[in-house]
Order: sequence, then C-alpha cells, then structure tokens
Amino acid sequence: MIGASREALEGGRERLNVLCDSTATDPAALADDLAAVTVLLNREVSLRRVLTDPAQPGEGKADLVGRLLGGQVGGPAVDLVSGLVRSRWSSSRDLVDAVEELADTADLIAADRAGTLEAVEDELFRFGRILSATPDLRSALTTKDDRSTTAKKELVRRLLGGRADRITERLIVRLVEHPRGRSLDQGIEALSALAAARRDRSVAVVTSAVPLSDAQRDRLGRALAKLYGRQVQLNLDVDPAVLGGISVRIGDEVIHGTVADRLDEVTRRLAG
Repeated sequence: MIGASREALEGGRERLNVLCDSTATDPAALADDLAAVTVLLNREVSLRRVLTDPAQPGEGKADLVGRLLGGQVGGPAVDLVSGLVRSRWSSSRDLVDAVEELADTADLIAADRAGTLEAVEDELFRFGRILSATPDLRSALTTKDDRSTTAKKELVRRLLGGRADRITERLIVRLVEHPRGRSLDQGIEALSALAAARRDRSVAVVTSAVPLSDAQRDRLGRALAKLYGRQVQLNLDVDPAVLGGISVRIGDEVIHGTVADRLDEVTRRLAG
C-alpha cells in the first residue's frame, strides 16, 4: 500500500490494538467478523467503491457501515470498519486488503494472549515448507473448482487437527477458503510476516546445504539484528542444491552466500 492507504491501515492497526487491549473484546470472534466483512467487500465491488469514495463525507460512510453491518457482526467489528471508511484510501481494493489483514492480526492477538504466538509462527513456516515439498498437496488446496472449497477446508483440518495450534488452523483454512487471487505460498508468507511483526521481529528465511548448529544460528541472528537494527526471526530450511554456505531472504532482499551462487557468478564471467 502507498500514501493514504498506508496511513489508513496504520490507523486501523492502532484501533485494533486498543480494542483488543480490553478483556471485553474476544479477538478470535473479532477475527471471524472481520473475515466476513472481507468476503462481503471483496464480492460487492460497488459497495467498496462507495465506502472509499473521497467525495463522500466520512461520517456518511460510517453511518452506512453501521446500517449494513449492525446486527450482522459484533460491535467491535462495526466500530473498526467504521473507522476505516472515515479514512482516505488510494484504491478501493486497499480497503479489502486492510480488513483482511486486521482479521488475521486479531487471530494472532488471540494466539499472543494464549501464549502460543511463537508456535503459530513456526507452524505457518513449516506448513509453507511442506507445501513447497509436496506439489500434490498444493494442487489439492488450490484447485479453482469452487465446489471443492469444503473438501479443501476438511483436508487442512485433517492435516493440522490436533497437530497444530487452533489459530494456525484457522488462519490456513481461511486462506484456502478465500485466497483472493494470491498463491497459497504468498498467503502463508504474508501470515508469517504478520506473526513476526506481532512479535516485533522481521522474518529471515535461511537456506543452507546442511542444518545450522545452535552456535551458527546465534551468530547469524546477532549479525542480522545488528544489520537491520531489530530482532530477526530465523526460519531455517535445508536444500542440498545450494552446495554449501547460506542464502538469507528478508522480504524482497536476498543475501547470497552459497557455493552455488559463486559458481553461477564464475560461469557468467567466463561466458562474458
């Protein structure tokens, strides 16, 4: 997001935190309500355009939200969405993305309250690795046939039920049910980044030819924390194809340090 949308989303995040600071707010129930609003706004293009029209007064749009959602979702969700539509948005699609992010964040707040946020973050990463290694599973979970939505949800529940935190299962089921044009891998990565942000950390995907030792992980974590000025969560992956060394990816930035990379560089130079 850029410009006005980024500012509007930041305001939504702050309001979500305030709402969830109260023990009267059930963050998991709020997540369900916001997820339902995401589905509504994603489906009703004309509605979201009205709600993000800069020519319309903010209070008028908030009143419309109250009339549409009142009695359909809980008061905290109505208040949160009303606050969002009072803000300015760079595009109507950004509003849908924001409501979806806040739904996922509310679930992560529920995990934080339960003391399982770190486990959820790790389980999301591991599920992503399983997807990468199992093309048949990815295919089963990403088929375009709408009639298979229930089957896909049940498959996730069979895979994760009793083996993962309930919040991990909820997040992945929701992503499988409503991918909204994203690949499953992109969705899992976005969820992992949200979990890391909740823990005030960046996520580094570290790929090495062999598992790193505890001492190596500690040294790498300290080096990345110093480089980026904040704590960095290391999600470790092993790939013999890197031929030694490590590759570190943080967001869109990749730090190469593998033998395979150096061989590729030599080959390019020889070819040149």
